Amino acid sequence: MAPRLQLEKAAWRWVETVKPEEIGPEHIDLAYRVNLPACKRGTCRRNCKGNPNCLVGIGEQAWLGEIDENAFHNIDDPNSERRDKNTFVGLTNLGATCYVNTFLQVWFHNLELRRSLYQCHNSRAQEHNIESDYEPQSICEHLQYLFALLQNSNRKYIDPSGLVKALGLDTGQQQDAQEFSKLFLSLLEDTLSKQKSTNLQNVIQRQFCGQFSYVTVCNECGRSSALPSRFYELELNIQGHKNLTECVTEFLKEEKLDGENRYFCESCQTKQSATRRIRLHSLPPTLNLQLMRFVFDRQTGHKKKLNTFISFPEQLDMGPFLEGKQDQKCVYELSAVLIHRGISAYSGHYIAHVKDARTGDWYKFNDEEIEKMEGKKLQLGIEEDIAETVKSQTRKPKCSKGYHCSRNAYMLVYKVQEEESSDPSRTNVEVPAFLQRLVDQDNHKFEEWCSEMADMRKQSVDKGKAKHEEVKELYELLPAKDGEPYEFIPLEWLKKWLDDSTATKEIDNSFFLCSHGKLHPDKVAESKRVSLQAAELLYERYSGGPRLDGSSLCRECVSQRCRVLRLKNQLSEDYKEVSNMVKRTLSCQQLMMMQERENSGEGYWVGKTSLRSWRQLALDQLEEDEHETKHSNGQTNGQGPHTNNNKEFSSELSEGNEDEMKTFNEDIVCSHAGLSILETERKLVSPEVWTKLRAYFPKAPEFTQNQEPCQQCLTLEQEEKDNEAVSKMMALDQKNQLLNLFNEKNRPTLAKWPQGTDVLYIVPLFFVDEWRKFIRRPTKSSPVSNVGNTLLLCPHGGFMFTYDSLISGDAQHIALLWPSEWEVISRLFIVDQPISIHCFKETTSSGSTTQYTTQPDLCWECRESFLFQQQRDLREYTQATIYIRKVIEDKRMIKEAAPELNASSSEAEEEKEEQPKVDGERDPDFSQSEDGAKRLKLSDSSPTSAAAVPVTNVTKLGGIRRSTRHRKLRGEKALIVSANQTLKELKIQIMHAFSVAPFDQNLSIDGKSLTDDSATLGSLGVIPESIICLKADEPIADYAAMDDVYQVRMPEEGFKGTGLLGH
Repeated sequence: MAPRLQLEKAAWRWVETVKPEEIGPEHIDLAYRVNLPACKRGTCRRNCKGNPNCLVGIGEQAWLGEIDENAFHNIDDPNSERRDKNTFVGLTNLGATCYVNTFLQVWFHNLELRRSLYQCHNSRAQEHNIESDYEPQSICEHLQYLFALLQNSNRKYIDPSGLVKALGLDTGQQQDAQEFSKLFLSLLEDTLSKQKSTNLQNVIQRQFCGQFSYVTVCNECGRSSALPSRFYELELNIQGHKNLTECVTEFLKEEKLDGENRYFCESCQTKQSATRRIRLHSLPPTLNLQLMRFVFDRQTGHKKKLNTFISFPEQLDMGPFLEGKQDQKCVYELSAVLIHRGISAYSGHYIAHVKDARTGDWYKFNDEEIEKMEGKKLQLGIEEDIAETVKSQTRKPKCSKGYHCSRNAYMLVYKVQEEESSDPSRTNVEVPAFLQRLVDQDNHKFEEWCSEMADMRKQSVDKGKAKHEEVKELYELLPAKDGEPYEFIPLEWLKKWLDDSTATKEIDNSFFLCSHGKLHPDKVAESKRVSLQAAELLYERYSGGPRLDGSSLCRECVSQRCRVLRLKNQLSEDYKEVSNMVKRTLSCQQLMMMQERENSGEGYWVGKTSLRSWRQLALDQLEEDEHETKHSNGQTNGQGPHTNNNKEFSSELSEGNEDEMKTFNEDIVCSHAGLSILETERKLVSPEVWTKLRAYFPKAPEFTQNQEPCQQCLTLEQEEKDNEAVSKMMALDQKNQLLNLFNEKNRPTLAKWPQGTDVLYIVPLFFVDEWRKFIRRPTKSSPVSNVGNTLLLCPHGGFMFTYDSLISGDAQHIALLWPSEWEVISRLFIVDQPISIHCFKETTSSGSTTQYTTQPDLCWECRESFLFQQQRDLREYTQATIYIRKVIEDKRMIKEAAPELNASSSEAEEEKEEQPKVDGERDPDFSQSEDGAKRLKLSDSSPTSAAAVPVTNVTKLGGIRRSTRHRKLRGEKALIVSANQTLKELKIQIMHAFSVAPFDQNLSIDGKSLTDDSATLGSLGVIPESIICLKADEPIADYAAMDDVYQVRMPEEGFKGTGLLGH
């Protein structure tokens, strides 16, 4: 089928030969495209929106033919959540709690620990009413319930959030797994020690605790001293080693104590060189070997992971390492391997491979997923492929039979080898009745949920099947046959009816109605023509309205559209003719005729903007006659589809604002409804041109050639000219009387009190700036009438500044006047309150002193309040700008003479006027002050150094205008900060801006180092517009470490604040 625009043009092509009064039913059918042929299935790739008879591609494909019942619902099979037979239960990952899940699975498979936990007294569980949910309180209760669910739950995985919440762990932050293991076992040991049974009190020690001693031998006298100690795991260094035996050997190797590390010998009574080693005395039934993969990097100041391959055996003989107790069992079997997948110490994923003590099968525990290994063998191969992104790859070494090799294993769990026994009680651990009752309660809830989900699936399937039958029935009835009754249904409604994912609402045709209450011709492309039989069924089932049948085709709209289209065609011709009549060169005869018409006053005034945009205005006017805007018209006034290509004519009529044009010729109507006095905005046209324009705009304002311009506007224009002349005279007079003040010459200063006067007068700098603006441009600026000294006074009428504060920096708010200048200002302007500063010299026996007073006197109360508020504003800011300036090796700033390229144009203008040579240029801590003296940048010596009132430009001696905005130098970057932000957070911002890691940053302000990362910027004296110097240490070429820094972002707190530390 033809594209939509072609169909629309074809539907109205008949208007070229048919007048509005000649329209018949066949023309209306053409306009509404009733007789367009219907599309067949397979001929359209998508639905033809321009054809109301095309019912292909509206969503019917999903319903025609056979449909799998699973397509009728989005509910997973609840049985997929059911525990498989002869397998274990997984644990939900709550965000970043995979490290917790791995240890819980390992401890669950420690049968002796599980059996002992089941024996713990739990009155809350024993007395629990099964009508309510069980909520454990203590760690033992949580672990009891969790282990019981892991053993007998019907669920595929369970939620450990109760235990995690009780421990106070942050589920979104991954923690050190090895530290968690130590702290949790310590907490569990402390909790079990409160049990009454001695057997339960010591279960952690019996299972995990071994003994060794630190033996030190004096090299001088040979005295040996031993310090016994207990251990729950052996922490083995893996750096530089290839197998587990090497790691254990290094752990037990002899260490020399000499130099500053010499040992104090009790026999020699002095420090002596000695040797120290660890002597193993006894080993626990469960031997935990921590492989120290996560180590502290002194260069980066953060942890890193060692991706070193380590070989370990399935059967470990610890006999060669044990001293004494020869009858102790020393052969261990591998029972669990804990894996960390990932190259960084701050990210990755934890999983566990655990051996089933009952069957000897190996399982991989990956949060919710449990996978049984084939052939009762441990398989680590796939886990070693994860770290292939490490830059320095090492080839995996070959492993002998009975050995495994891993670069991701961080903990190995060995259990002492037991003699085979036929006693099943050793491997069978029964869940106590009081816990089984709670498990049964949870299983019952799970079965209810499964049943509810199955019912919902069945309801969705039944509903889908019913909808399938409905669609197959109705879709065959939808096409309207020629000559039979029909109705229009919205296309979007039909699509939603065929889209089972959305609820089918009632049919709403109100959006398609024209102003006459019938189907709008422009909306036929968004609707479909269906048979009356199909429409009856749809309205019966889904209701809605208003119904649009064959009688809803609007003859009035078609007639209006016909008239508009015909006028548009005529408009193009009239537009070209008017354009030619306006721009063409007139002949001599025509000039004579035009002259006669001018004398007779037959010409008409037309606005140039109106003349240029009249075609579009005419189109808008025609569409307004329809009482509604054509939906496809997105053009604005003055932007018609036909562009005038004549440059001369376009430039002649290029004035005015077309976008604001509403009515033709309104651009030459003044505010008093008369003819505008601006002759450049209007053009004189002939009566022939005006006649054509008048036909399109019968209500447009009409001004003949003899029409007089608005007298009120002329009067106002003359008054404005007279006022400008008066302003110029006034400005010249004031300038002559205050020439030095205007030119900033011979100005008094407080730093060096002038000779010949003991009084100076003060006015606001704002007054002087506004007065200078008026003097420079008297016709564009308003004259200044009031001095406005109350700006410098407090509510009590007292002066706000002292002589010392004016010397220190507050002088930027004021201007000093000579007494003669004050006399002139008092005469020319209204003075609300004179302000003066007086100098008194007194001679005493100790010498002469100079004192300064102000009139009015200083208001100390308001002054102190002002200083307090000023200091508080400097310490309690939010979203303020500070500047980070990088320092290179020779301690100089990275500095260029030119300002940054992104400086604004106004700032660049000011920089042109600024003197390039500054005395303190090479010293980054100094900048030039207003009086030419060097002063320390952001000095704390004066509390009033910061401006209380923002001033755009500060006047400098010599008449040079200097910008008070900060000049950004190359190598300097602006950051947005807040006073309560910590230095650590600022370093993170600097890291992103300069690519310098926080541990390589040396920051200082005013020569003072900033070192306390936890301190806030406000407490460190960082105020808005501060400049902080950054000196970067040599970067460390360790990209993995840099990646770790990005991961850390904030200081590590480990398990601080959690239940693992007793909080």
